[in-house]
Amino acid sequence: MSIRLIRIIPLAALLLCSAAACSNTADGVKQDASNATEKTAEAGAEAGDAMSGAAKTADVKAALLADTLVAGMEINVDTKEETKTVTLSGVVPSEGVRDRAIQVAQNNATGYTVVDNLTIRSR
Repeated sequence: MSIRLIRIIPLAALLLCSAAACSNTADGVKQDASNATEKTAEAGAEAGDAMSGAAKTADVKAALLADTLVAGMEINVDTKEETKTVTLSGVVPSEGVRDRAIQVAQNNATGYTVVDNLTIRSR
């Protein structure tokens, strides 16, 4: 074997290995980009759910404040978008006020379950 051929064989082997490594790296980059796209979409959906929940909380709270029987009561409204649940909590002076608060919440949270955690305590 000539000296020239002996020098070319290792060089050819090195080039072949480098080409394979580049192919693997390109495939890895494609997979990483695909994973990043999926995670971004998931994060966007979660942010959208949080915004929807906050909007529903604001809608119910505004309706409670606008209602003449319920206005001024210390009623907390919490919304869980993932379970489509609106929870009312706090203290009200009578069963009538509690019933009205639940009715207002149900009217303004269509498609949601309203959970009553209100406590009746007369003044």
